[in-house]
Amino acid sequence: MNTSHQWRFFRSGGFDQVRLETAGDLKSLGELDPKLWAALSCPTSDLEFDSKTLEFIDTDADGHVRVPEIVAAANWATSMLKNPEDLTRGADTLPLDSIDDSSPEGAALLASARQILLNIGKNNELTISIEDTTDLNKIYASTKFNGDGIIPSNATTDTDTQTVIDEIITCVGAEDDRSGLPGVSEEKVNQFFTEANAYSEWWQLAEHHAASILPLGEETQAAKIAFDTVKAKIDDYFTRCRLAEFDQRASDPLNPAITEYEALANKNLSAESEQIASLPVAKIEANKPLPLAAEINPAWIHAITEFRDKVITPVLGSKENLSSEEWQQLCNKFSMHQAWLDVKRGAIVESLGVKRIRAILAGGFQEKIMSLIHEDKSLAYAWDAINSVEKLIRYHRDLFQLLNNFVSFRDFYTAQNKAIFQTGSLYLDGRSCDFCLRVTDINKHSGMANLSGTYLAYCDCQRRGGSEKMSIAAAFTNGDADNLMVGRNGIFYDRKGQDWDATIVKIIEHPISVRQAFWYPYKRIGKMIGEQIEKVASAREKSVQDQATSGIANSVQVAEAGKAPPAPFDVGKFAGIFAAIGLAIGAIGTAIAAVVTGFISLIWWQMPLAIIGLLLLISGPSVLLAFLKLRKRNLAPLLDGNGWAVNTRAIINIPFGASLTQMATLPPGAQRSLTDPYAEKKSPWKSYLFILVLLGSIAYLWHSGYLNQNTLETVRKQFLTNKSEATIENKVKSDTAVPAVPQSDAAPSDHKPATKDEPQPDAKSSEVLPDTQPTSVPALTVPASKPVNR
Repeated sequence: MNTSHQWRFFRSGGFDQVRLETAGDLKSLGELDPKLWAALSCPTSDLEFDSKTLEFIDTDADGHVRVPEIVAAANWATSMLKNPEDLTRGADTLPLDSIDDSSPEGAALLASARQILLNIGKNNELTISIEDTTDLNKIYASTKFNGDGIIPSNATTDTDTQTVIDEIITCVGAEDDRSGLPGVSEEKVNQFFTEANAYSEWWQLAEHHAASILPLGEETQAAKIAFDTVKAKIDDYFTRCRLAEFDQRASDPLNPAITEYEALANKNLSAESEQIASLPVAKIEANKPLPLAAEINPAWIHAITEFRDKVITPVLGSKENLSSEEWQQLCNKFSMHQAWLDVKRGAIVESLGVKRIRAILAGGFQEKIMSLIHEDKSLAYAWDAINSVEKLIRYHRDLFQLLNNFVSFRDFYTAQNKAIFQTGSLYLDGRSCDFCLRVTDINKHSGMANLSGTYLAYCDCQRRGGSEKMSIAAAFTNGDADNLMVGRNGIFYDRKGQDWDATIVKIIEHPISVRQAFWYPYKRIGKMIGEQIEKVASAREKSVQDQATSGIANSVQVAEAGKAPPAPFDVGKFAGIFAAIGLAIGAIGTAIAAVVTGFISLIWWQMPLAIIGLLLLISGPSVLLAFLKLRKRNLAPLLDGNGWAVNTRAIINIPFGASLTQMATLPPGAQRSLTDPYAEKKSPWKSYLFILVLLGSIAYLWHSGYLNQNTLETVRKQFLTNKSEATIENKVKSDTAVPAVPQSDAAPSDHKPATKDEPQPDAKSSEVLPDTQPTSVPALTVPASKPVNR
């Protein structure tokens, strides 16, 4: 990587991250190798970051911000400021004197900023904020031309031109001007006048062939409408009459049946009823003309009258009836007019009428409106700079924060500020989880997030009393998972401090802590034993219920059939039961005896080592596996599941993970009372059980031959030997402290030689005394055995 800038890096999360601190870092961002960036892409949604700022950066509007767009934003922002170091402070307001007006773009931007403040009544302000640029309607309200190429009717003082602009809006629709008013663009104006010319030419064709196309002149259109209204019904009438003429038997079926009138008898009828309108326009008879005054279906009286006044009278004169031949003559009269209607053009402006259309075309309004549009467009560069002002203000406030969450994950690993992907904190099960992600699709995200090695709880959140909903993924990185289960409720606080009701809907299980892994095997064994006990108890309860039911049924049968003799006592059956119980107790006793005997045979200093070894044997594999997994927890899959493109292996190790989940602790100096008035009373059943097991073990050892008279005699001798040694040691200490009195050789001995008949001392009893005595200790006198009286 060739770069003239000296970069600084810091180590966190298991990888090197660039340290962005100075204006030189921001200006040289394009020289930094993308392989050293923490991320290559991030979405523009579901982030705790200003969405409008991300829209400005996302120049291709594809919903993702990428490295080239970040570099372009940094380069543009640093070039627009006199001191690019201001970007690192993230201030909400932008001083006007900090804008670099040495370039044409910067000068236009500064002028636009001042124009904005002038339009909103803050022309004396020296700074501009985002709030000053949000109300565009207020900014553009006092301007005629704002560079967007859209002209409202008030852009001109000519009332005729204003009227034409309003008529264009009525015919072809409006576009919103930056001021918020409806206006017309160049495309709308061209569309209107193209349609107007076509409509005028279409009418010119009718005027050249007025005799055939417009037989009634200007009234032809109204007459044609009246004609079309009744055409289908009159065609139906004359066709039915021809069928009745063809066959007299058809007259009755072609007229409404009596049952149809009976169906109408019980209804509230009116001339507009569909049931009545569906009947023939007049009574059907052979060779009968259509009556135009009387004997007409009530639903068609108005239409027939209008047809008579607008069509028949102008063409055929005043008539009371209309024959089939006259009807055909009228149809031919309007055939050319119908052909002309079929090729109609400019229908979009027809509502104005041909006279108004020709007046607009002759007034030169197209040229007048287009000149206004061109004048507005000529100011586009100056007014487009208003968007640049808003963009610079947002970059001035937000860009540095985005860089510390994209180029590096400094905000996440330093914990000085929350990362933009941390959406809030979940309070549940006596802890707060600060690492929470907003998730759109739980199933899609969980498939990728499972690779992170992190314990995740997916929650559906809903605002109290509202319809707002969202889903989050909360990472549990401290404590245990004993009370975490689907369906548990908690409270989620978003970054704005709003509280949401949260319910766990899915869990991805992974190790949470080493402490949890240590106790996990014992909890699992306890859970398994508990489940087995519940199964046995349930089976026993069911068996008792079945036996009781069977006994009641048998009693009923016996009562009905007479008293049956009692069943004889089955000695063999109960002997087998007692034998099985004895074997079970023997097996348990053997196991306990083996453990107790082996533990007692150890030297005292070996006993704690044996206990530690047993704990390591049980918990060691679980702890080791959890330790290795916890050191490999990866942030990347969690973000990739949300559409990020993380460029490194960002580790969440054990110490850092513990900081992301805070456990409940008492406040400093808090007083705590350990007296619980509702604590469960202690019962001595555990002691009784221990004594019972101990006695059973001793009885089994005695019964099996491990304990007998020789064993007890050996233990007694060992005990006496230890006691004699202790007595001799105490005697030596006392004799050493007090000088011994010398004894004369001539002193008579207190012991007499044993006679032949006196018994000698037992050899076994002498074994308990030491064979030799220290030279400085007087010999102990062993009393002779008393003579046995014969």
